Amino acid sequence: MISPNPEIAGRAAATGPAHRQFDWPLAYPAEELLRAYIKTFLGQNAFARNLALRMQAETGTDFFEWVDHLVLPASAEATLRETGFSRDDVEGPPGGRVLHHPRATLPRVILGEAEIPVVIALRPEFVADFLAQNNLEAEIDGAPFSRFRRATVNVENDTVVEIVERRAYRGFQVAPLPPGRLAAILEAKELWHTRRRFWEDDAQGFARAKNLLARSLELVGQGETCQIFFEAERAYWESRNRAARIQKFRQDRLGLGWGNHDHHTFRSSREHFVDLTEFLLALGFEKRERFYAGAEAGWGAQVSEQPLAGITVFADVDLLPDETLTDFSSIRLPAAPKLNTVGLWTGLHGESFLGAGMHHLEARFDYQLLRDQLEGEGINTMKPFSDFAFLKQAFTEGERWPVARSRAQKLLAAGLITTEQFEKFVREGALGSHLENLQRHGGFKGFNQKSVSAVIAATDPRREHFAHPAGD
Repeated sequence: MISPNPEIAGRAAATGPAHRQFDWPLAYPAEELLRAYIKTFLGQNAFARNLALRMQAETGTDFFEWVDHLVLPASAEATLRETGFSRDDVEGPPGGRVLHHPRATLPRVILGEAEIPVVIALRPEFVADFLAQNNLEAEIDGAPFSRFRRATVNVENDTVVEIVERRAYRGFQVAPLPPGRLAAILEAKELWHTRRRFWEDDAQGFARAKNLLARSLELVGQGETCQIFFEAERAYWESRNRAARIQKFRQDRLGLGWGNHDHHTFRSSREHFVDLTEFLLALGFEKRERFYAGAEAGWGAQVSEQPLAGITVFADVDLLPDETLTDFSSIRLPAAPKLNTVGLWTGLHGESFLGAGMHHLEARFDYQLLRDQLEGEGINTMKPFSDFAFLKQAFTEGERWPVARSRAQKLLAAGLITTEQFEKFVREGALGSHLENLQRHGGFKGFNQKSVSAVIAATDPRREHFAHPAGD
């Protein structure tokens, strides 16, 4: 394993073991080994090979990013362990041992007893959608909305293609829904689907969400609540972003949904950043990196991960230079004398957690393919703000949202924007949301602090030009 240069990989505002934990390595040997197995598999399985070609041509995605796990012979174990794989302590299938790479974004491997068949299991968002959109008839093992569903869709030349669906579950054993569970899930889904987002006082919105959370946890528990909450957040974001709707439509034509999501980004005011963090912790999130660039770009971010649901959140907030060494996700920040990019965005549009919705969803693609394909759909992409072999990232050009006069007036009265800016925002609106095009290699799990600083600066609503990062 190779660790990226710290200036490229970014720094976390932590010390000691916690810092080392988030110095994410590059795991090229492990990825190359899995890709070699997949390449051989595609050479033997025409169904999978054709699907991989369609994924590229129709969605701009790489087959590799849809692989949930591979089933390989036990004889592969030694080579896998040499590249960094180790035992994953989850419920495995009968007679199978599960391996994972604990510090990389790579598919897992089940070691089977037999040399054949080799199995690749793909993970769309919903099994039934994949079957319907691909004109496939297959028996689904596992009830709708149960924790783990699977179906065999192709058997060819000692190779098997399966599809799986997960709901806040990392294991591999199908289980029936307990009595009353389906009704509880549907009630919880309705709670979050109908959540009121616009309030006179944002504190009321957070308080209401906290009450809904208590009811949802009572109904379905932490993991399922997390799953449902982010399904609702993605749907709301899509309703406010054309690039999202077009790409979702492209992926839905293959029955894939947002199964390739990488992380969800929320922008928060300083006043409510702790409220957002506490809500995520109550959903079962665990804190990861804490980025800071107060003196450089006036922002900070807390990265958090919900391991059962497989959801990662990147939460942004304005930050002052002397706050970089504090745990700003736990200590409530006082009002600041000026607004930086994130604070201005929330001032104009509201909290991501409430009416504004997510700033962006980042999903995994074949970077150049998606860029070219979206251009054909009339969607331009900003210049990449990460352009490395192991990490490429770029926003689609921002969706411009109208700005409520009352919001802009409040900022003007507080001396946080000028009269000229007030008139421009009310007349022309301001940048709202994006879709982010991400490509990872080497299993790299981290982010790029310096480049994120550049794109945050580039998407400041006060800038005259919105198509390219500063300096381009």
